[in-house]
Amino acid sequence: MDNPLAKLGELKRMRDQAMKIQKELQAEIVNVDSHGVQITITGDQKIQEITTNGRSDNDIKDAVNEAVKKSQEVAAKKLSTMQGGLSGLLGGQ
Repeated sequence: MDNPLAKLGELKRMRDQAMKIQKELQAEIVNVDSHGVQITITGDQKIQEITTNGRSDNDIKDAVNEAVKKSQEVAAKKLSTMQGGLSGLLGGQ
């Protein structure tokens, strides 16, 4: 028989791990230079700086989208460390 208190402990551990990863993502910095537009974005997808050098709106949009994509890749790598814990908690689903 499963112990519900053990699962609560596991959930707390996973929540603590998620909060740690979130703080790590806030500290990650991703720099993108696309079409002459430089963007600095954090791993939790907060744009820190945009330098346009007179580029068009489309160039800026493309650079922002690339920066967000790269920050998502950073987040996915960090969050993949939690995947094993979730699978065990949810019964391997």
